[in-house]
Amino acid sequence: MESHETSPHEKDSEKIFKPSVELTSEEFTGLKTGPPHKRAAGLMAVAKSMEFITRESGFVRGNQVLLQLNQKEGFDCPGCAWPDPDGKRSHFEYCENGAKAVAEETTTDRVTPEFFAKHSIAQLGQWSDMELGKAGRLTHPMLLEKGATHYKSVSWKEAFGILADELNALKSPNEAIFYTSGRTSNEAAFLYQLFVREFGTNNLPDCSNMCHESSGYAMTESIGVGKGTVTLEDFHKADCILIFGQNPGTNHPRMLTALQEARQGGCEIVSFNPLPEAGLLGFMHPQHPEQFITGGTKISSYFLPVKINGDVAVLKGMMRAMLDLEESEGGVFDRDFIAQHTHGFDALIEDLRSLDWELVERASGVSRAKIEEVGRLVARSKRIIACWAMGLTQHKNAVATIQQVVNLLLLGGNIGREGAGACPVRGHSNVQGDRTMGIYEKPKAAFLDALDREFGITSPREDGFDVVEAIHAMHEGKAKVFFAMGGNFLSATPDTKYTAKALERTRLTCHVSTKLHRGHLVTGERGLILPCLGRTERDTQPGGDQFVTVENSMGVVHSSRGKLEPASPELKSEPAIVAQLARAVLGSASKVDWEQLAHNYDATREKIERVVPGFEDFNARAKSPGGFYLPNAAKQRVWNTATGKANFFTAPIVEWKLAPDQLLMMTIRSHDQYNTTIYGLDDRYRGVYNERRVIFLHTDDMKSRGLKAGDVVDLKSHFEGEERVAPRFIVVQYDIPKGCAATYFPEANVLVPARSVAEKSNTPTSKSVIITVERATLSQ
Repeated sequence: MESHETSPHEKDSEKIFKPSVELTSEEFTGLKTGPPHKRAAGLMAVAKSMEFITRESGFVRGNQVLLQLNQKEGFDCPGCAWPDPDGKRSHFEYCENGAKAVAEETTTDRVTPEFFAKHSIAQLGQWSDMELGKAGRLTHPMLLEKGATHYKSVSWKEAFGILADELNALKSPNEAIFYTSGRTSNEAAFLYQLFVREFGTNNLPDCSNMCHESSGYAMTESIGVGKGTVTLEDFHKADCILIFGQNPGTNHPRMLTALQEARQGGCEIVSFNPLPEAGLLGFMHPQHPEQFITGGTKISSYFLPVKINGDVAVLKGMMRAMLDLEESEGGVFDRDFIAQHTHGFDALIEDLRSLDWELVERASGVSRAKIEEVGRLVARSKRIIACWAMGLTQHKNAVATIQQVVNLLLLGGNIGREGAGACPVRGHSNVQGDRTMGIYEKPKAAFLDALDREFGITSPREDGFDVVEAIHAMHEGKAKVFFAMGGNFLSATPDTKYTAKALERTRLTCHVSTKLHRGHLVTGERGLILPCLGRTERDTQPGGDQFVTVENSMGVVHSSRGKLEPASPELKSEPAIVAQLARAVLGSASKVDWEQLAHNYDATREKIERVVPGFEDFNARAKSPGGFYLPNAAKQRVWNTATGKANFFTAPIVEWKLAPDQLLMMTIRSHDQYNTTIYGLDDRYRGVYNERRVIFLHTDDMKSRGLKAGDVVDLKSHFEGEERVAPRFIVVQYDIPKGCAATYFPEANVLVPARSVAEKSNTPTSKSVIITVERATLSQ
């Protein structure tokens, strides 16, 4: 590989900067390996659910809580955003990872002021991410003073006073960053963005910027709406389901029930993914013990092991196969739909006619024969659903890739049809709802106009910072206060050392949190922790017991009611925190009656109803069992696009030109993980146990580097002359395409360049990182 001089960015983030604490644990925990699983769930999923809930919450108490999980009068899972059945629900309407999420929140362990007095920041920095999370629930507001070694307890009044002083001392409101996690409820999100805009900025980055932002951009340009166009019922009516870049067995396990029922009904399922994930191969339903004996259901009719970022090649190959069949037999394309509802069809056909099949095979790693076989299957299907997740959204060409998925659907008229449509599978339980409520750095003028009319404020019209822009702004000294409504910003974001330095350059960082995480240890000159209620806990305000609402992946808004006693009497709800913060910062000059909105969430929902389209009669519909669907114009074949029609887009095939010693790496979750929360050290579906610092490699790539399973290596990423290093990973031989590699995040986030982003969406390219692998300089 050609050598490059180290850039100023590299020198700053890797050479000069020494973080105040360790950004990840580099200690090994004792790797054990076994054969990867060919089926997801089964009896082991039941056993693991009971193991986690019993250990954290107690068997009786924990199971009483689980019986409320995802029920119509219960609370919404704090995990993924997969929808619940509209009609009858099981008494056990949850999955293994949902049980783990509830166990984590309902733990009986506590992180008290005494805990912080005992453990210094430096000491906590030596703990692993799992150890930090397992410490327990946060109980009191905590402050880390400038130069202090330990957090100390402060009152809520003091905490809000510190925030007010810092925010009001800024030269411009744009010097503050207000981040949002996807767990935040609709009510809290609406109040949060209202406060931020009355304060005077649109700096509202959120976790969408790092996951499905690419989906929103792609779909808005293609069909005029950035959300999915299917319901859960559509899965029962589809005759073909395509799954791209997704691991449902770990990341969305309840999706497997819908896939199993579809497969048993005769639906063909085709999966495209670099790794042969257990949930893509088969499923044993935990509530049907007979499947433990029969082996359950084979999920995928076809599994195509596409190279990392090879999806455009596969999609264009499939569409070319469809075109060939259309021209030889007819009946493949929905000509009436195309003529009436689409734009750009001729350009797409011209592009497909010039397809280079050799390039398709090289870029995808899949044979022409297999792609054409699947293309013919799709061509003969009349009700097609296409699902995707991070495997498509975190590449430089992510928007273009997703538009090719939409192209394929449009050719057959599979938008606005029963049993068909686009299904971007969201990863966090209310990430879609937060955006609906206005958590967006680039708000539409119509939303701001409605907000201003309702509250008599003047919202800023200048676009704010997204996540990556916020990191750069803090790093450059342009942003001086960072406030996070949930989430673990440091561990979720790319370029960990660079991001850590950015946070440490601020005057104040503040996190609203339920559990301890590494982001609490890397602060500005001062750091605040504000402990909040969890989904499982009773929310009592002056107006009585309250409920909140969330929106799932399919646009259903429904209630969530916690019933447990709060982990500490000091905890506040997120709406209450926002309202009291707003009053402290804005004082009597605010035009909003914050107390009324926080005391009874019905008042907040009345305001949402008058600002956000689709929320008519919000309170009544939110209180109805199961909630209600938001309107979706694309389902009605109304296209709110620049052309007034659904748009076809062409895109080139990307072929990675790697040096002989380079690999293309993607970051992934383990099975004992939800986003940055680490429940345990096992990834049992992939046959990895008791270890997280591993790298999955193809056997040929191991041999060419003189490596064998169990060797310890250092990873080095390469981007525009910059190099980043992640030391001490253990090699695991795996069934992954040659030239590709996979590692867990957040451990490997240090390798993801902050400046490597998707076109248009600005999403970090965590799924396409060029690396080299070298034998570690230090032995295990």
